[in-house]
Parts: sequence; structure tokens; C-alpha cells
Amino acid sequence: MDYLQISNLPIMWFLCSFTVIIAAVQTLLFMRSAKQATAVCNIDPEVPKKAFRIGLVSAIGPALGVFIVMVGLMSAIGGPMSWLRLSIIGAAPTELAAATNGATAAGVELGGEGYTLEILAVSWFAMALNGAGWLIFTGVATPALEKLRETLSGGDTSWLGYMSLACSIGIFGYLNVNSIITKGFLNEGPVINSGNLIAVLAGAICMIILGKFVTPKVPRLAEYSLGISMIVGIAAALIFA
Repeated sequence: MDYLQISNLPIMWFLCSFTVIIAAVQTLLFMRSAKQATAVCNIDPEVPKKAFRIGLVSAIGPALGVFIVMVGLMSAIGGPMSWLRLSIIGAAPTELAAATNGATAAGVELGGEGYTLEILAVSWFAMALNGAGWLIFTGVATPALEKLRETLSGGDTSWLGYMSLACSIGIFGYLNVNSIITKGFLNEGPVINSGNLIAVLAGAICMIILGKFVTPKVPRLAEYSLGISMIVGIAAALIFA
């Protein structure tokens, strides 16, 4: 049996399913906690329902990207591990890079000639090690970060909202710049990725049009604006690039 046959054995699906099930249970527990917090804080029950719909629609775009990368990853490291990693991490390019780095460290190309079962294990280990840092930092630093957030906000909820907005803009701006300006072949210098640039511009223009002209007339579309803009950006990149 080659490494792909072994990596797709039923026992592998069974073992990987434990982690995926735990992630699904955690999701349900978070949803239950949010519902309980709604009652404690006397929040209108329609607010969390609306937030859930917004999150659901906004997740369509990223989910499509993850799915596309997962198909390619399955052909290299097997279906069960791809399913497991992208169910708990969701950062498809990061997982692909980790698997590739594992293979490169062993002296072969991911899924290429000489990629044996032993090297597959190296790729799996690299993926697990890559994600372990995030999990450890989250568990250790989250309580301290929460205290820092409370100290910075000084109890002013409106200021906290502006701070969160500024952080979000900085994070997504940084991610967009890294996607648009990439390293050239053989370190030839920065290169503009036209596909990613078109996706960002199309999504931004769509968001502006929706916010200025569409949602004032059709308020119900406001909660779906982000998801619609992401899908429009993806479609524009596929068509024009």
C-alpha cells in the first residue's frame, strides 16, 4: 500500500473524527453560552439571531477558499488529515505551507517523487507543530489580554467599540497587503498579484455600493453585505484574472 492508501484508511477517518466532533461540540457550547448571556444582559433575542445570520453568510466566501485548497491538500496528505486540520484551523494556505515545509525539510516535494509514508508523517507533524503555538498562546495569554483590554477601555464601551474597529481594519489591511504584494520568483522582489488585487478592489467597491445605495432602500441586505461583497470579489478575480 502506498502512503495515500494508508492515509485514507477508514481507521484514519475514525481517529480524525474525534477532533472534528470536539470542535463541533465546542461550537454548540459557545452558541448556548451566547444565548444565556443574551438573557442575562437583557438583550433583544432578535439581536443574536441577526448576528448568527450575518456570520453564516459572511462565512461562505472563506469556506469556498478553504474547500478549494482542501481538495488539493487531500491529494497530497490524504482526506482525513485535511478534514481534521481545516476543521480546527481553517487557514488553508497556512496548512498547505506547513505540509510543504515538512516535505521540504525531508528533501522532497510535497506529493512528488520520493514522498513516502515516513515523509507524510513529517508533514503531519509540521502541521500539528504549526498550529500548537496558536493554541498554547491562546490558552496562556487570553486572560492577560482581557485584563489589558479592560484597562485600555477604562470601562467606556463606546471607546472599546472604536478600538475593536481600528484593530479589525489594521488586521484585514495587513492581510490584504500581504496577499496583493507577494515575493517574486527566486526572490526577484515584490510582485503585484493581479488576481488578489482585483478581488480586494471588487469587494471594496461592492461594499461601498451596497452601503451607500442598496441597503438604505433594502435594510435587510445590510446584514448580508460582507458576505455578498466577498463573493463578488472572488467572482471578479476568477473572471478578470
